[in-house]
Amino acid sequence: MAEKLSYEEFIKQAIVKLRTENYKGIHSVYSGFNEAFKKYFDGENPVEITNKLAEEGKIVIRPTKGGVVLNLPEEAPQAIRADHALKKMGLI
Repeated sequence: MAEKLSYEEFIKQAIVKLRTENYKGIHSVYSGFNEAFKKYFDGENPVEITNKLAEEGKIVIRPTKGGVVLNLPEEAPQAIRADHALKKMGLI
């Protein structure tokens, strides 16, 4: 059996492979991400892990109706990246 992916690897792979058409991000609920995460990581909470990775700047989370949208930092909408940079700088 192949070695399990890390949280970061799993999430980044999900963002790339679960997105549709011209969208750069995935909806955590509607894409099936949350359920897939729980199944792959034996019931662990995807919200806690995605929030931690967002704090570390490894992914970007945008609140949306019914959940959140997950993006890779380099593909996040410009305003979100600016807010993220200011937050890391301790200015907001």
